[in-house]
Amino acid sequence: MRIPFLALMAGALAGVLFAGTAHAASSSAAPYSSVLTKNKLYKAGKPGVRTCEEPEVRTGSVEEAELYFEAVKDCLDRAWAPVVKKAGHRFTKPKFSIVTKVGAKTRCGRFPGGAQALYCQKDRSITFLLSPNIVEEPTDLALMQVLAHEYGHHVQQLTGIMKAGDRIIDGRDEDRAYAALRRLELQAQCLSGVFVGRVWDSLGRPDSDWNILAKGTHNPIALDAIGVRSGADDTHGSDKSNTFWLQRGFTSQSTGVCNTWTSSNARVR
Repeated sequence: MRIPFLALMAGALAGVLFAGTAHAASSSAAPYSSVLTKNKLYKAGKPGVRTCEEPEVRTGSVEEAELYFEAVKDCLDRAWAPVVKKAGHRFTKPKFSIVTKVGAKTRCGRFPGGAQALYCQKDRSITFLLSPNIVEEPTDLALMQVLAHEYGHHVQQLTGIMKAGDRIIDGRDEDRAYAALRRLELQAQCLSGVFVGRVWDSLGRPDSDWNILAKGTHNPIALDAIGVRSGADDTHGSDKSNTFWLQRGFTSQSTGVCNTWTSSNARVR
């Protein structure tokens, strides 16, 4: 989830991860700018790491969970730095913070109910909600993938994709704005799959972990055990589209497959 300017049109949108405001799906197929369709990111290839060591979590304490997420975030930094540079942009690490309750202050306002994590463009930061039920099982693969999804928004920010997308989202064509938002979110979904796929062999996880995530939960963090509902097809895409882009990134491990801006409307609904 990101804090989008589209919130001006749908106030609740910025507040809920995959649980936004209902709206008719767009059929708009107007061409997008070259920043979106021909970005050098798509030729930058695979992330710069193949391993990510996950710290063992035993006690389920907040401190232990924080160490886990910080370690995953460090893997993401090392993975995407060379990719962003190869795409011709300056890499900077996103700020990262953990909150333990809904309503905590962020640079993009109060942390919204229903969200597990968010990316704030104002200070290029990722905020992750470490609620009690998350502390109990912080190594669920869905949590790594959600963090990777938010990091995907940071990659979009660094490569100019986010800014170009926001120009459309800020426009007066509401259908086109929603379509652009879905393409942004599904692209971040694909990039998260690229990262997880790249480091998969180093995680030592059974393939069932990925199969459950990719084919069962669809949208990031849409797990009943975590208490977050899925949905918001109009802002983040359908379950089918999320599964497609997540699996596409995981299988290829390369940014080249994550160009949602030239895909048909059917793939980004």
